[in-house]
Parts: sequence; structure tokens; C-alpha cells
Amino acid sequence: QVQLVESGGGLVQAGDSLRLSCVASGRTFSNYAMGWFRQAPGKEREFVAAITWSGGAIYYTDSVKGRFTISSDNAKNTVFLQMNSLKPEDSATYYCAARSKPFGSRYSANSYDYWGQGTQVTVSS
Repeated sequence: QVQLVESGGGLVQAGDSLRLSCVASGRTFSNYAMGWFRQAPGKEREFVAAITWSGGAIYYTDSVKGRFTISSDNAKNTVFLQMNSLKPEDSATYYCAARSKPFGSRYSANSYDYWGQGTQVTVSS
């Protein structure tokens, strides 16, 4: 089992920045990659960014490219999501997820095995 705990969410104004953190514990050696997803009320959970533990391959959804940066500290089993130039449409609950095998689409929530409890990000206009 892998446990994921997110932190760093909050209420900010448009144009501000936030840094989300996700600490993994448990059988972390079994993780292949980590991802961030978000879900706004009434909407489906959507992919935001992902990073592989070993090679550092990084992927973003188009709407956050140039504004968000995913990174990892392997020694601390921690993944970060630096979010700059936040927009009201970025408001959502952000979830950290762990993927144990490189099967399926990295962009699909179904490809991830473990999830955190989520952290709320609210961006006011």
C-alpha cells in the first residue's frame, strides 16, 4: 500500500502562485510515476501533470503548460506542483496520485493506483 498526503492548497487571487506538495509513504519503491489531477464541482477529474520517479519524464495538460511545474524530491518521496499565474478556472480540488506500472494512459485517472485525500485550491478573480 502507498499513502499519499497533499498540502499547500488555499484561497488566492488571480495571478498569484501556490505550491502543492504530496508526500508518499508505505511501499513507495513500487511507484513508477506520480501525477496531479484536479476536479471542480460538477466536472470530471482531469489530468494536470505527471512525472516519472526514475527518468524524470514530465507531462502537462495544455491548459497549464508554461504556468505549472511538476517536480520531485526522490529522497523525500515528495512531489511538488508549483502553480504560477493562477486563474479562476484553476479552482478545484487537487489530488496527488501514484502509478505503479507503466500501463494504460498516463492522462487517465484509471491508470493510477493510489490517491491522496485532495487539497482545495480556490482562485478569486
